Amino acid sequence: MMNQTKLIQGYEVVIGFETHTQLTTASKIFSRASTAFGAEPNTQACAVDLALPGTLPVMNKGAVERAIRFGLAIGAHVAPRSVFERKNYFYPDLPKGYQISQFEIPVVQGGEVSFYLGDEKKTVRLVRAHLEEDAGKSLHEDFVGMSGIDLNRAGTPLLEIVTEPDIRSSDEAVAYAKELHKIVTWIGICDGNMQEGSFRCDANVSVRKPGQPLGTRREIKNLNSFKFMQQAIDYEVRWQIEQIEDGHPIVQATVLFDPDTGETRAMRTKEDSADYRYFPDPDLPPLVIAPEWVEQVRAQMPELPRAMAERFVQELGLPEYDATTLTQSKAMAAYFESVVAVAGATLAKPASNWVMGEMSRRVNNGEGSFESPAVSAGQLAALIGRIADGTISNNAGRQVFDALWSGEGASVDAVIEAKGLKQMNDSGALEKIIDEVIAANPDNVAQFKAGKDKAFNALVGQVMKASKGKANPQQVNELLRAKL
Repeated sequence: MMNQTKLIQGYEVVIGFETHTQLTTASKIFSRASTAFGAEPNTQACAVDLALPGTLPVMNKGAVERAIRFGLAIGAHVAPRSVFERKNYFYPDLPKGYQISQFEIPVVQGGEVSFYLGDEKKTVRLVRAHLEEDAGKSLHEDFVGMSGIDLNRAGTPLLEIVTEPDIRSSDEAVAYAKELHKIVTWIGICDGNMQEGSFRCDANVSVRKPGQPLGTRREIKNLNSFKFMQQAIDYEVRWQIEQIEDGHPIVQATVLFDPDTGETRAMRTKEDSADYRYFPDPDLPPLVIAPEWVEQVRAQMPELPRAMAERFVQELGLPEYDATTLTQSKAMAAYFESVVAVAGATLAKPASNWVMGEMSRRVNNGEGSFESPAVSAGQLAALIGRIADGTISNNAGRQVFDALWSGEGASVDAVIEAKGLKQMNDSGALEKIIDEVIAANPDNVAQFKAGKDKAFNALVGQVMKASKGKANPQQVNELLRAKL
């Protein structure tokens, strides 16, 4: 499904994505060397990774299984037979002088990723997802007048995910990248750590007048944060439009984004596939995936985030916004479901409010995680229940939550008792306070009877103050209106 056209200065923006997702295997794609991050340079590069004479690659079954899992998650065709090819180019961090990848027949073909941008549903079609090995890394910071090479990453398994040029703005690009990030982490094929290079996005950006052929694209490489992704695309779009308006042609190129200046700069002229001289790798037989293996993987797939969000809407009556937010991460969704399992489906909306509100605020501030929260799902469910049955107010509920988070009490009821937060539900005692407030505020009473609602709110405030905040606000409203 193509997205609606959005024009910038009379130009249509066209964006396609290539995303390198590092797969969560313990060893590399063609060797037994470790993929663990942070080791001393060149301590995790074995003879196969270094392409020493006489070494042969051996396919990592776990990498293939993760590719199948991704194909099933996006509704793609998992090829029963795919082929590895050599992508030839020279660079110091590529020991073999070629990268083992897939070209003509990739393992995952087609599929799509859908997401919401505001209230509008968008769908980006995928061309392919293919398995390949990563290259090493050039090191420049610690050397003067020279560069170092770390080959620890050489041979790390990647799944490169390529889209059709369906994206039409930087907002859509970021929303797509976030949805893809959610999918690959949700199904467990990638840890999604952008700072460590586990999820790296390349954006192919071009502009054109509506109805014209696709413009010349420039590829922004290695975008490792969603914030920089948006800044880089926005700058590149403005730069290309300015070049065209000034009569300069766009030259196909690979560019880098400099977050310090907020600008993109050309790194090299962009190659086409013919420049890489692809040919089938003679050391690797075709990758054959039996239908039984695909079905076995399908049976082990978790419920996907979009399906879970739809279930939250249909079965729990949550708004679409809540359901989408709660399924931003698997851990968050699991925590919410645990709360509802204890509190009951009738309290799903207040549970959603607390999980998206106080819990998310704490987690986003780095104070904890949904995997090991300071307030357990059972404690939050009990707290929501005490608010729902009128034992405490919402404001008191926040005090209880703070106490539980800081470890001041083991249970909700214990905290309520220790802090004296229980609401006053004795109608007799409450009526006495209301009578005293009415007697002490004749002006407000007269103004309310004259039709001024603000006067009623002032009287409610006086009752709450007199009860030291322990009166049930709903009960106060009902009794006060009855007496007036």
